[in-house]
Amino acid sequence: MAARLCVKIKPEDNVAIAIRDLEPGTEVLDGVVTVEKVPQAHKIALTDIPKGADVVRYGVVLGHTLEDIAKGRWINEHMIDLPVAPPLDQMEYGTNIVPMEDLPDPTVTTWDGFRNPNGGFGGTRNILAIQTTVQCVEGVVNVALQRIKQQLLPKYPHVNDVVAINHAYGCGAAINAREAYIPQRILRNLVHHPNFGGQVMCVGLGCEKFTTDMLLDPEDNTPENVVILQKEKGFEAMISAIMETAEKKLQILDQRRREPLPLSDLFVAFECGGSDAFSGVSANPSAGYASDMIVKGGGTTCFSEVTEVREAVYLIAQRCVSAEVRDKLAHEMSWYDHYLSEGGADVSANPSPGNKAGGLSNIVEKSMGSIAKSGTAPIVDVLSPGETPDRSKPGLIYAATPASDIVCSPCQLASGCGVLVFMTGRGTPYGLAATPVMKVCSRNEMKEQWPDIIDVNAGPVAVGEATIDEIGHEIFDKIIAIASGKDKPFTERYGLYNQIAIFNPAPIT
Repeated sequence: MAARLCVKIKPEDNVAIAIRDLEPGTEVLDGVVTVEKVPQAHKIALTDIPKGADVVRYGVVLGHTLEDIAKGRWINEHMIDLPVAPPLDQMEYGTNIVPMEDLPDPTVTTWDGFRNPNGGFGGTRNILAIQTTVQCVEGVVNVALQRIKQQLLPKYPHVNDVVAINHAYGCGAAINAREAYIPQRILRNLVHHPNFGGQVMCVGLGCEKFTTDMLLDPEDNTPENVVILQKEKGFEAMISAIMETAEKKLQILDQRRREPLPLSDLFVAFECGGSDAFSGVSANPSAGYASDMIVKGGGTTCFSEVTEVREAVYLIAQRCVSAEVRDKLAHEMSWYDHYLSEGGADVSANPSPGNKAGGLSNIVEKSMGSIAKSGTAPIVDVLSPGETPDRSKPGLIYAATPASDIVCSPCQLASGCGVLVFMTGRGTPYGLAATPVMKVCSRNEMKEQWPDIIDVNAGPVAVGEATIDEIGHEIFDKIIAIASGKDKPFTERYGLYNQIAIFNPAPIT
């Protein structure tokens, strides 16, 4: 009974986290009795920890105590300092490579998806995407989108949806600035997402900085694919032009059919948001187990969020398969360090208030929980924000993106993910229209609070009622069912779709 009141990760840890709110005088482990109230997911000192000593969780030093802490006390964020970030030079690589044969076997090796003509990853949905060059066209496009869904889409039953790739880029931005290639690459790669079936449709304004020839490949920048609003005579002419173009695309997409595809044609992204101290105990490692299953089956997965791995980057480097991959990892971390510094910030700007309320004292603790979603597979490549994977290198990828949920997900979408698995401890209804987003929660209370938003509950792992591999199998099976169109996550059922927030580190003019 007492053992279920807290969770200790490694034998060398001198703290544990509370399974639930604990009252003073509660014996959580043999000889460890709380001396004050400890909120759920917050840390309990398992020994007397003097001022300046290490606070250890996950077997790593989270920081050093700013005061003497007695055994049984609640350790909160204000009692620990932030250690110096690990250096990026001379990181070891290849010292923690798990052989492929030691990864967990997938329960299936095929899924039902849409084969793409360009040899890219398979599509998990059959969608007409209306690309936009600039935010100015969003109002017109949204009106056209509703008419297309009401008047045209019912005529083409094999097309799942029509979505607008609306964004805030395109004008009022330093289009030729040093870092402007990042938002432009993201938008260019979104055009070719596997769920869009190779069909290109774009709406521009006509006077924007980010022109259609910057967004589209030359062979795609044609009158058959592009509508320029300033060339149309009035609002209804704009809507008619968009609908006429859309119907031609719908006719082609309606010919697509699902077919059995190997796992090598599946690309799944993993992200966490609204994390708590249970995320690294239950939801993230369970998702990491599912990721390992996909990789074992020949598929591709990625995990992301630079500031949420920065403090554990040396552990990621140890899983890189080559010096080249390690160096790419170091480059992305260094670039982001500089980016934060230029903005007068550092990684201490993360965690969020909600993360702290959920028991995460600092970014070191958050990082250790965050990397758990990567499983144990070797890391075969590193991507810059919105970059697409090399199909000749299947396996686990680190995709460098901001940690912000609403910016990270569009980067992963631009890289081509067919399913996005989103782990949360505090809860978030975030979703995308262009690819299914399924939710995994870290604790039972979150599933009870949001039974019709959370798709998989990893909470039983935290309380000892299920194992990581059991929930990992459940997540894997759910991914395959969603990818195959046999199931929909709650975000898709309800249409919980967020606007696409493009990462733009370049100046706004």
